Amino acid sequence: MSDCPGLRSILQKIDNRGYPAYRDIKGPHNFGDFQLIMDHIQGDPFASPSRIRVRIPDKISGFYESLSNSVERKTAFEDFIARVFEENLKKHSGGRKGSGKSGQIEIEPPGQEILRRSSVVKTSDSIEVRFFIGLPARGRRIDSSAASKMLFEIIPAAVFASLYYENLDEEALRGHIRHYEDSEYIRSKLDDAGLIAFVADGSYLPRTSGIDERPLSFEKAVSFRSPESLRVTFQTPNSGEISGMGIPKGVTLITGGGYHGKSTLLKAIERGIYAHIPGDGREFVITNQDAMKIRSEDGRRIESVDISPFIKNLPFGGSTEHFSTDNASGSTSQAANIIESVEAGAKALLIDEDTSATNFMIRDKRMQELISKENEPITPFIDKVRDLYEKCGISSIIIAGGCGDYIDVADIVVCMKDYSAFDVTERAKKIAAGNQAGRSFAEGGIFDPYISRIPDKKSINPAKGKRTVKISVKEAGKIEFGYERIDMTAIEQVSGRSQLRAIGYAINYSLKNMDGMRDLSEIAGLVEDDIRDFGIDIISPGIRGDLESFRKEELCAAMDRLRKLGII
Repeated sequence: MSDCPGLRSILQKIDNRGYPAYRDIKGPHNFGDFQLIMDHIQGDPFASPSRIRVRIPDKISGFYESLSNSVERKTAFEDFIARVFEENLKKHSGGRKGSGKSGQIEIEPPGQEILRRSSVVKTSDSIEVRFFIGLPARGRRIDSSAASKMLFEIIPAAVFASLYYENLDEEALRGHIRHYEDSEYIRSKLDDAGLIAFVADGSYLPRTSGIDERPLSFEKAVSFRSPESLRVTFQTPNSGEISGMGIPKGVTLITGGGYHGKSTLLKAIERGIYAHIPGDGREFVITNQDAMKIRSEDGRRIESVDISPFIKNLPFGGSTEHFSTDNASGSTSQAANIIESVEAGAKALLIDEDTSATNFMIRDKRMQELISKENEPITPFIDKVRDLYEKCGISSIIIAGGCGDYIDVADIVVCMKDYSAFDVTERAKKIAAGNQAGRSFAEGGIFDPYISRIPDKKSINPAKGKRTVKISVKEAGKIEFGYERIDMTAIEQVSGRSQLRAIGYAINYSLKNMDGMRDLSEIAGLVEDDIRDFGIDIISPGIRGDLESFRKEELCAAMDRLRKLGII
């Protein structure tokens, strides 16, 4: 194994000293084949683990340029290396020993999605892996013997097994890259094919649980197969022809009995905004990158949003063209979520009746007769969904198992039965024609997808106490931003903590583009451009290995959920 006599000497000198003496090992150390860089040394064994990097040049690692010579290949290559390095750290580390976080050694765990991450960075001539270690302690004193084992045995072993081309499964690596290329190729062809989503034949959609994105055992899951009438085929660069169900632009209704797979299909489609790893079951469930899942969100804050297309003529003359509230109802929040998504650039809305406000989705004939339009401020979604598509080009996929009125506004009706999909459009239209709903169409306001909301820079403050920037993710679905907590639990397409953390840093980074003239969507787009051009490190004030790329829609959603956000 590689060695570093200077680092060994420092560890021997500081053995059994107070824990802060570990700061003496901060900085770069030459291990011969690779460089080990200690970026941040924890001040206490119970504090957050130390941040560390390993950098190895290509002339030693043996990685070919062709493995990462395009955006797609680079993304897939880095993703693969992160997974292999995580596996090898677990294999060689042997668990924690000592007080606090002693012995902890881990890379930020990747999920089921293939995404750009800051944990592995491939440059033109080297590869860098970033991870975390809990420097060993006995009580609050340095344990140099255990630290030496980590730094001179465990880490070099993981580096040797993960960052040398000759030690990797070449076919698995190249297969990972080819798969990602094919996935993104199909995504790039959706628009030309008139589709907003594609679900390949042979996909396995059910997940282990509601909090575990890994696939349900394939022996227990039903393999997806497209109805013949909706089947489309893509000729991919690496995998040949891939066929499956194409969901066209427009309004698609997914229906069926309870527990037959409606929400499972929609869940797969909403997660299809990102490519998934081989073996996930949803490898070729591909969705338009700008599809946004919409739900009600009781209690959220809304700041100066024009919800008049859905809600207007409030009692006592209240205006809804610049609507604000600190405690939105279910219907009001769902209206605002749609308008904000349209502003952010959403091209498709994904809606499940189970997580929607009933009075926002539909008012049937009887309720229309009981409560006249003059006394009902809400124009339900059913009366605006066609407008959204025909006037704004925004498609919708709607799950509805209890309201047949949506058949009247749908272009396609898909029925799920025993987790299998059937095109029942013709039959559904015949039923609707013979059983008229009898409800009246409600006009509502006019959609203007170009409305601008310009944020007040002074209202966004990441500082906390003596720290000018304090951003973290301590609780699932929530970003700690200065003294504020941004609740993102209703934004269901967020991949996890790493993405939330990156979104928090992106809000702070975006302050430089808040000039009193750019709106939220423009600002988020500039951040997205910078990440694409310069890497995700651009948004972080320091070098971190725990960030993950995101969409501008989620960045806008996070800024919209700042409780103190001001709009000029």
